[in-house]
Amino acid sequence: MSSALPKIAVLLAAYNGMSWIEEQLASILAQTNVRVSVYISVDPSTDGTEAWCAEYARKHPEIHLLAAAGPFKGAARNFFRLVRDVDFSTFDYVSFSDQDDIWYPDKLERAVAKLSSMDIDGYSSNVVAFWSGGRRVLINKAQPQVKWDYLFESAGPGCTYVLKPRLAADFKKLIVEDWEVVQEVALHDWFCYAFARSHSFRWFIDPVPGMDYRQHESNQFGANAGVTSILSRLRSITSGWWFAQVQLMESLNSPTERTVSQCVEPEWRRFLIRVMFHTRQYRRRKRDQAVLALACLVKLLAGLAN
Repeated sequence: MSSALPKIAVLLAAYNGMSWIEEQLASILAQTNVRVSVYISVDPSTDGTEAWCAEYARKHPEIHLLAAAGPFKGAARNFFRLVRDVDFSTFDYVSFSDQDDIWYPDKLERAVAKLSSMDIDGYSSNVVAFWSGGRRVLINKAQPQVKWDYLFESAGPGCTYVLKPRLAADFKKLIVEDWEVVQEVALHDWFCYAFARSHSFRWFIDPVPGMDYRQHESNQFGANAGVTSILSRLRSITSGWWFAQVQLMESLNSPTERTVSQCVEPEWRRFLIRVMFHTRQYRRRKRDQAVLALACLVKLLAGLAN
């Protein structure tokens, strides 16, 4: 990298974002000691987001609005479109952004410092979730990574992700080559982290939060906090959704070493038992390990009853 400020391509997925996107973009353009170029893909909206973004881009040369496309019907597909269609080959780093958060001024500067000083390829960080009523909660995802954590969880919110060029390019290559199959992946951040870990890229989860993570009724996926979140995760396992996503992502990632997820079918009972007694290899946080063990037990009992 030259002595000039590092160039970062920020990929921002938007949908009906008029209530928040201006504040988000202002916080991105205020980043210190980096040069940002923001690429926006708008899922067809009903609140004028496309027209507003087009006008904002005319006034700010750092902002680039992609041609109309979609509907994507979800943030993941919108992000995959950004990764596929944006040429970030000349940038030093690639970053993801939501439309409704507030980045701290040194968010990207800190990420770049870690990526350039540590032997890592991908970066994410903790966030501070906040609500309109004034409530603020640190969302801690920075527990030590474990062998198979990427089968069940991401490295934190995707809006904190910053990737080095080789990781970004390899991830783009997969998305381009398997475009139709990739559309079935529900969570782009989980998929990106799983891709990185299964291809031996190194990842760092920063315990220092880099942004305020807005929570509201329009969040597709928000802060994983409280009883509601635990119940939601239990349902995702017992309903079979998690197993289907694990198998899908593994089929796309084609890891070089055999993973236990290949035991889901037809030996899924054996797989569930293995997970239940080795949850420390699958989740980073003790609470999540307990939830996973309980979910596997419920799934096993339900299967035996059928």
